[in-house]
Amino acid sequence: MEQAGEGDSVDNEERLMDRLSDYSIGNRFSQVNQRLSILDLLLTEIKYNILLVSKFWGVKEGVMVGLFVAGFFLGSWDLGVGEISSGGDYNRWGILGGEDSGFLHMKDLALILSLLSIICWVGFVVMLWNSYPIMRENMVYLLIGMVFIQFGHIKSHADNPSFPLDSGIGGWVWIVVSNLVMLFLSIFVVRRAVVETRDIHVQRKHFHPDPRVIDRAWKDHSLLAWSLGIAVWIIVLNISFWSSAHSIAPSPGDLDFSYSLVFLHIFSGIVATFLLLGIVWFPEFMLGSTEARIQTSRAREVSGEVFEPKKAEQGKCPVCNQNTNAIQETTGEIIIPCESGDCSGKGVTGSECEQCGIRIPSRVVCANCGSNTPVGGHFGRVEAW
Repeated sequence: MEQAGEGDSVDNEERLMDRLSDYSIGNRFSQVNQRLSILDLLLTEIKYNILLVSKFWGVKEGVMVGLFVAGFFLGSWDLGVGEISSGGDYNRWGILGGEDSGFLHMKDLALILSLLSIICWVGFVVMLWNSYPIMRENMVYLLIGMVFIQFGHIKSHADNPSFPLDSGIGGWVWIVVSNLVMLFLSIFVVRRAVVETRDIHVQRKHFHPDPRVIDRAWKDHSLLAWSLGIAVWIIVLNISFWSSAHSIAPSPGDLDFSYSLVFLHIFSGIVATFLLLGIVWFPEFMLGSTEARIQTSRAREVSGEVFEPKKAEQGKCPVCNQNTNAIQETTGEIIIPCESGDCSGKGVTGSECEQCGIRIPSRVVCANCGSNTPVGGHFGRVEAW
């Protein structure tokens, strides 16, 4: 992984931090059932990502965390004010509605706290935009998805203040539609763009004649825990927006204000925004300045930034420079023919032949000069002339 904004080389970066492939994977779940081994992988990756956050988050991330935490508390604070718990004046609504604007008829202290909350949120979004440039487009998609989910919960509570109790299909339609929009933007747009950019990054920046090195690069650039973070973020986001809308939805005469719901809104909202910061930060940290921006393959084709994958390479004898029968695939695997009698099979060096089952050698005999050399030396050489 390459940390964003740093001018260090990959080798320097790897000396500064442990790699995911260096961590041993436990067997807590696989002991119960081998099919649960993916949970062991996930747990290891989560621990690794927590380590990265604790090691590489600094003052900048601390300021952003402080801004959105302050934004939640300032926007939800009602002790000594009573603006939220009283239900306000439901005959006045809107922000820029002139004399009838509900926002302008708030109590002075509530108005000040609201304005300070808005300033905190604007500052957080601006810092997020400036800090992670290659994730800007995807950050906008995530924020749009948040707006849709919040609107869905507001609309559902406007039709039925006790939502989800006593709600028909009409009340759930808004929640389902808004979450479908969020799933499309977060999974099929943002996640797909990050995954495809990661794939191109590994193929282009971490290609190596040794397939074990490439395999390690794929492990180091795993996005399993990051993808789970998106799913958890959407769930927690729904909890936060539901609790905020549910706490103030009834009319003033029917409002039984619950501070526990407000606390749930603040707590879940802080967790959701913390996850949002991690979702935006991690791809930037992983890819860093090596990528101009994160896009899907289709978007790259439209913009003319088509990535040409590395083609299969014909091996050359390191002694006489003549072509040999070794082929290195685009995946990094080296395929050579089986040397057992009349067998016409082939396979990856060190594996068993696909036809006769004889082990494929790791050395190649040149038909031109007769030299017997390691197959890895037949690739990746730079000509001297």
